[in-house]
Amino acid sequence: EAVEAARPYAERLERMLGNLTASLASQTGAPPLLAGTGRDDVHLVIAVTANRGLCGAFNTAVVRETRRLVTDLTGSGKSVRILCVGRKGRNQLRRDRGGLILDTIEDIGERRITFGEADAIGRRVVALFESGTFDVCTILFNRFQSAISQVVTRQQLIPFPIPEQPADKQRAMALGVRALYEYEPSEEDILASIAPRNVTVQIFRALLESMASEQGARMTAMDNATRNASDMINDLTLTYNRTRQAYITKELIEIISGAEAL
Repeated sequence: EAVEAARPYAERLERMLGNLTASLASQTGAPPLLAGTGRDDVHLVIAVTANRGLCGAFNTAVVRETRRLVTDLTGSGKSVRILCVGRKGRNQLRRDRGGLILDTIEDIGERRITFGEADAIGRRVVALFESGTFDVCTILFNRFQSAISQVVTRQQLIPFPIPEQPADKQRAMALGVRALYEYEPSEEDILASIAPRNVTVQIFRALLESMASEQGARMTAMDNATRNASDMINDLTLTYNRTRQAYITKELIEIISGAEAL
C-alpha cells in the first residue's frame, strides 16, 4: 500500500520537474542538481539491497546489475564510487569492488521505511554532489510488481534526466510551461528548492519499492523452501517404507526357508 501511495507523488513530481526544466534547457539558470556539472567523469552508484538473506535472488539481482554498470562505466574511462544501502549488497560487492565502496547504510527499514530515513540519505547525496565528490548519481533497486515478480530498475537521480526533444517541440513546451505557471519569487529559486526534494522523494520511492520487493521475494522463497522440504520428506518417507518393507520381506523369507529346512 505504501508503494502504491508513493508512486503517483514521485511520478508527478518527476513530470513537473521535467516540464519546468524544459523551459530552462537553453538557459543557464537551471540549478546544478538538474543541469549537472557539465562533466560525467565520476559516477555515484547507489545499490539498494536488504540487510538479511533468505529472499531468493533479490539481493543477487541488484548486485549483478551494479557490477554490470560499474564494468560499463570503468570500461568507458569513468571513475565510480558505490554507496551501499543494505548489508547484503555490501558483503557481495566488497569481494571484487571493495575499493569502490564509499560507505554502507544499514540502519534503515527495521520495521518500516520512513521519509526521514530517505531524507537523511538524500541530504547526504546532495552534500556529496555539492562538494564535488561525483558528477552523476544513479540508484539501482528492485521495483515491485507482484509477490513473485520484481524487476531491477536503474534510475538516474543527478542530474535530472531531461527527455530528449526536438528543438521546436522543446521551445513550444517551454512557452506552454511559462503560460501555465507563475513563478514567485523566481523560476530559478523554485527549481533550486524543488531539486533536492526530488532526490529525496525518488530515494524514498526506491526504498519503498525495495522493501515491498524484499517481502514478496522472501515470501516466495520461503514458500518454495516449504514446498521443497515437503517433497523431500515425502520422498524420504517413501524410501524408508520401501527399505523397511524389503527388510521385513527378507526376514520372512529367511524364517520360512529355515522352517522348510527343518
